[in-house]
Amino acid sequence: MAIEKMKKLRLLAVRDQKKALLRKLQLLGCVELSEPELSDLSPELRQHLAREGSDAVRCRSDYAVLVQAIELIDRYAPVKKGLLSAKPEAEVKTLLDDSTLTSTLETARRIVAIDETVRRINAEGARISGAVDALKPWLSLDYPLDGQGTQRCAVTLGFAPVSASPSELRQSLAEVTEEAELISVSDDSAQHYLALICFKEDLPAALDALRVHNFSIAAFGGSEGTAAESTEKLNAELSELKRQKDELTDEISAMGEHRQELKLCADRMDTRLAYAEAEGQLYGMESAVALQGWVLARKVPELEQTLEKFDCAWELADPEPEEYPEVPVKLRNNKITNALNMVTNMYSLPSYDGVDPNPLMAPFFILFYGLMMADMGYGIIMILAAVVAMKKIKPRKGSLSFCQLLLYCGISTFVMGILTGGFFGDALAQIGKITGKPDGWGELWCLFSPMTDVMTVLIGAMVLGLIHLNVGMVISAVEKVKNGDAAGAFWEEGSLWVILIGAVMMALKLGNVGGVPVVLVLGCVMLFYGGSRGAKGIGGKIISLFSTLYNTVTGWFGDILSYSRIMALMLAGSVIATVFNTIGGIANSLWLFIPVFIIGHSLNFALNLLGCYVHDLRLQCLEYFGKFYKDGGRAFKPLEVSTKYYDIAED
Repeated sequence: MAIEKMKKLRLLAVRDQKKALLRKLQLLGCVELSEPELSDLSPELRQHLAREGSDAVRCRSDYAVLVQAIELIDRYAPVKKGLLSAKPEAEVKTLLDDSTLTSTLETARRIVAIDETVRRINAEGARISGAVDALKPWLSLDYPLDGQGTQRCAVTLGFAPVSASPSELRQSLAEVTEEAELISVSDDSAQHYLALICFKEDLPAALDALRVHNFSIAAFGGSEGTAAESTEKLNAELSELKRQKDELTDEISAMGEHRQELKLCADRMDTRLAYAEAEGQLYGMESAVALQGWVLARKVPELEQTLEKFDCAWELADPEPEEYPEVPVKLRNNKITNALNMVTNMYSLPSYDGVDPNPLMAPFFILFYGLMMADMGYGIIMILAAVVAMKKIKPRKGSLSFCQLLLYCGISTFVMGILTGGFFGDALAQIGKITGKPDGWGELWCLFSPMTDVMTVLIGAMVLGLIHLNVGMVISAVEKVKNGDAAGAFWEEGSLWVILIGAVMMALKLGNVGGVPVVLVLGCVMLFYGGSRGAKGIGGKIISLFSTLYNTVTGWFGDILSYSRIMALMLAGSVIATVFNTIGGIANSLWLFIPVFIIGHSLNFALNLLGCYVHDLRLQCLEYFGKFYKDGGRAFKPLEVSTKYYDIAED
């Protein structure tokens, strides 16, 4: 198809009609607003203009609360969804109805507040559980953890690593005082838990002796009573926290009935946010507001019909060439080319003065994908998956592009599978052997086989690559002529075509004069001259000559060689499929063949589904686009009714 033509819109409206006008533009969904250019205005007028205020910050905050509440509802009160289920639909007037927004926002804030309380309870519970775990080694000790000893004796609780034996600790202690006792309370795999009893005046020396063995004093964080008594209190606190948490989670779960209402209000707030952000891009004075933006050219009649109902003045103009980098880009596609939107978006949108790559890429992308996958069984799976998804999910925008691309690539895979005789590799032939069928049963007709006709497939891939690259050169030449650079098209693409024709003629021994391939030589002269046109001086021309020669030879050789990946992926997929079929048929039993078949082909299918897409994408974006594509476009983002959880019901 083509890149949508845009018109630059400048509009001045009375302030009283601002909200109604923006709402109408939002319903039209064909205008992208931008900040007005004030440089053309006089300083006197500019000083009276000021940016319009908006509640975008509050809307963004409220939207985040609604989305968070929905996520929490889905976590605390999950619902089973079908594997393939479509979004619910809502009419535009329903999405614009704000009557229940305030109450639903209160519900959302309540859900978020409860979750914050639950998270605080979880944090407190984790702290208490850690304290309980820390007390476990001391449960057998019948001594208060906050005890101060006696008037003369000190009791110190601590621990030492398991590498230090209690006997070594006692020996070190005996060397500094004889009036001390070290009692073993418990042990685990890492530490010894000990109680040190000694006279208070001997305590510093005793601790110094034990620290040699990495003895550390235990801290109990203000626990009172024995370890058993403290544990009992902590467990009671944990039980109370659990009770509170259960009540709160039950309250959130009970709010699951508000799930759809929250989703609907989230889309309402998303729409309100889009409106508020657009309002913030306006400039105005006491009685008027000014806006600027881009509008789809084909929607201009509808826009003008809408604007005539308001007290406003507007101007529509074609963008100037120097404005092209700022002009947003929207691709207009049909059912076939729309499938390639996801490919183009992954790379980059074309510039406004470029060409729409989708119709130019679609036949090659779909053909190459089918050649790489080339299996009737895999093609059938892809077709069924796409058809079922489009029927059940009713996808739109990006999801629709994906389903369409899956469908078309599935059809191409099935057709190429017929030509190569592949149906889950050689599964039918293996089944025939297992079930005792005559030799040759299940072997399908093929025009060529990637297993036996490797050179044929490789040469065919190179020829397709040559065609692919030349189509890109034709597009480039046409664009250059349209832009007034016919000389560039003649000396660059034209010289390469003459070289290509000359090479073919030389191979066929045609057009030689005295053994010299005249056409090939002429093409080389054209290429060298064209490549040195802009060079200055003899040195510059010599450098440009070698540069042109190097870039042309290595560039074309590398580009064409890249298309060998078509053969490589076709061969790899067939070989892996055949290997799994052979493994499944080793025991000559269908009971073994079936699970091996399912597991093996699931892995092979998943690997090829992604691998073929990635390599096909590379051929388009690097080899093909490199001949003509001008990227850097900015996506067209109009002011429109925005939804995430609901689809807008079509009239």
